Amino acid sequence: MKIVIVADHAHVNGGQAKVSIESAKGLALLGHDVVYFAAVGPVDPGLAAAHVKTVVLDQPDVTSAGSLTRFGVQWLWNVAAARKLAEVLDACDPRQTIVHVHAWAKALSPSIGPVLKRTKVPRVFTMHEYYLACPNGGFYDYPVARPCLRRPMSLACVTHNCDSRNYARKLMRVGRHELLKTGMLDSLSDVITISRLQREILQPYLPAGVRYHDIANPIDVAPMGQKPEAPLRDFVFVGRLSAEKGAKIFAEAARRAGRQAIFVGDGPAADELKALYPKARILGWKSPAEVKQLMRAARALVFPSVWYEGQPLTVLESLGLGTPVIVSDVCAGREAVQDGVNGLWFKSADPDSLAGALQRLSDDDTARQMSRAAYDLYWTKPLTLERHLDALVALYRAVLGETPQPAAAFDASHQSP
Repeated sequence: MKIVIVADHAHVNGGQAKVSIESAKGLALLGHDVVYFAAVGPVDPGLAAAHVKTVVLDQPDVTSAGSLTRFGVQWLWNVAAARKLAEVLDACDPRQTIVHVHAWAKALSPSIGPVLKRTKVPRVFTMHEYYLACPNGGFYDYPVARPCLRRPMSLACVTHNCDSRNYARKLMRVGRHELLKTGMLDSLSDVITISRLQREILQPYLPAGVRYHDIANPIDVAPMGQKPEAPLRDFVFVGRLSAEKGAKIFAEAARRAGRQAIFVGDGPAADELKALYPKARILGWKSPAEVKQLMRAARALVFPSVWYEGQPLTVLESLGLGTPVIVSDVCAGREAVQDGVNGLWFKSADPDSLAGALQRLSDDDTARQMSRAAYDLYWTKPLTLERHLDALVALYRAVLGETPQPAAAFDASHQSP
């Protein structure tokens, strides 16, 4: 097959780009003809090493643009991206080609929608977030730091400022969301969701007739065996220090439980955390290898996110390392955690509930028992790249009409068959 992968970024700057790039490399190494189409460089060197062809426009994205006013034209309607993607797809044989869209909201814009609608090349979308349903991409109300229950694009939605910056930016998001109707939504036929929660939230807002496929993202973790009987360390948070990630909730819960909070990462909440919780340790960003070492040594990973995260990769990495997870009950990370077995759930945004979970796992015997369960349950059906690629290839062949549509559903541990 020929596979055209469409994404905002050609380098790893987060979980979304990592999945699209790793799958591109893996598909190419399986012998498929892979083209990686992106707006933002630089190009990950691994793509060339795997013989993936790249088409990169060397444009900015919404986070790197010097001026949102100037960047706004590209953000609303990226003419250059639409024109170039049309050229790429027009040169493809639709009988043997799949176009797989991973990301468009940070740089490519809704302009690629009419191109996707017009092409005869079959289309697959992976939903890493919620931009096709919600103007701000997360069903999250940033000013009040909690999930938003308003219906997207309703009067209540449009007149409410949920943006992380200001209402003017929210109105730009509303305008851009309207542009999805020019082709992006109509181009949806086969959609990959990465958790049950994500599908439940998205499905009411996507077109009727969309075929949904459950393919969890691959997890970058190697089997290391059960943890040695070494002294257990403190509780660890890994990720961006921000309100939606629940960093402050963890710090407050640790204070109430009499435990030290360890933060691996950085972000806008860092200064406030340092001021309010001087006993907390903020280590900053670490390399992937260092992060794994810290998670492996931890008593438990704390994942207090207060928004509807679709598939938190850190949660699954931690379980694969044999470290139990204390997870907010509002995010999809709960699907990988059997409460009381390989970790604990706590009530979202409730420091007392989280403090109780920290106290429970402060018992060494309990922590070690959950550690063993975390490792064994994860490695019964690990989310390897190989399994991910097998599922993608099966779906592509079904979409091309070569095989029947595959039937799949998430099991209780969030690990697809």
